[in-house]
Amino acid sequence: MTATIPATKDQRVVTAIHHWAPRFVSSGVPLTDFEEVTAGITQWGEWCAAWSARAAVHEGLGREALAAGFRLSAGEHLTRAAMCYHFGKFMFVHDPEQMRAAHRKVIECRQLALPLLPFPGERVEIAYGSHRLAGILRKPSGSGPHPVVIMCVGLDSTKEELDVYENIFLARGMATLAFDGPGQGEAEYDIPIRGDYEVATTAVVDFVFSRRDLDPARIGLWGVSLGGYYAARSVAFEKRIKACISLSGPYSWVETFDSRNELSREAFRVRSHARDMTMARENAKMLTLEGVAKNISCPIYVVGGELDRLTPPHNAERIAAEVSGPCVLLIVKGGNHVANNRRYMFQTQTADWMACHLTAG
Repeated sequence: MTATIPATKDQRVVTAIHHWAPRFVSSGVPLTDFEEVTAGITQWGEWCAAWSARAAVHEGLGREALAAGFRLSAGEHLTRAAMCYHFGKFMFVHDPEQMRAAHRKVIECRQLALPLLPFPGERVEIAYGSHRLAGILRKPSGSGPHPVVIMCVGLDSTKEELDVYENIFLARGMATLAFDGPGQGEAEYDIPIRGDYEVATTAVVDFVFSRRDLDPARIGLWGVSLGGYYAARSVAFEKRIKACISLSGPYSWVETFDSRNELSREAFRVRSHARDMTMARENAKMLTLEGVAKNISCPIYVVGGELDRLTPPHNAERIAAEVSGPCVLLIVKGGNHVANNRRYMFQTQTADWMACHLTAG
């Protein structure tokens, strides 16, 4: 997907369109919505409001369908609304008031949609020190206890973004548990990003052990973008996890920090609770697999995009080279960040691989 971008646009708008167009569309944003909304945005300050306005259209359709008793349609419209609200707030850290308002709508719309979906879901809260982490648990058809895939989101994603990924696992007999960890989603305001993300993952695994409808002997872990680092890092320490998928995860965040675009660096600064970019770069040094990747002994499937400029493919290659357990490495030819422009090359394949390792139906 290639967009024609007028030269008069704010560079931050150009960056967002260039880097994330395939992600928006493959995650459920209609192509026409993407083209129309971005065409009308000239300055970055207009981004959140423009996407929120389009999200409100989908939300209205969802509420109308729900009032008329069309539950399935309502769930689809409201999920799409949550996605559009999310992409309005995802990098909008310079205006916390607008970002929080859009974020509240993300949560509200997805929460309304969850019981209406073919694979219904529920909001859960997970003990994490003196805090609680919010998650979305969805289960497949049939009686449990179900194998479960814990899902780690990235720097700018939230648990509400993962509907498409969740459905692919659910259709293969696995429950999904997407959660907002430190510096992510609902936790980003009070809990900073941390490099030793295994602390958060262990809290989520403990939660799985508390549920009778989930099988603690069949836990997988999945992570996307920075979440790909979080997932790989976690299985080096949390040995109750049986298999891991890492999508475009950095080996060392600081090594990619300086070359990342302004939006990405600023989002990391805010979500790592750094006062300035110098401190943010110091925080970035905490996120590394050096001396850690060798302790990954469970089966791991590592995916990178050949043309990924945010997390170049040598990151995936380095992770795969250092793990001590079974590993599948896939560098998607022509793939951008997370190969969002080539999801058909890895999305179902990794889900099938996970199903085999968790002995799902």
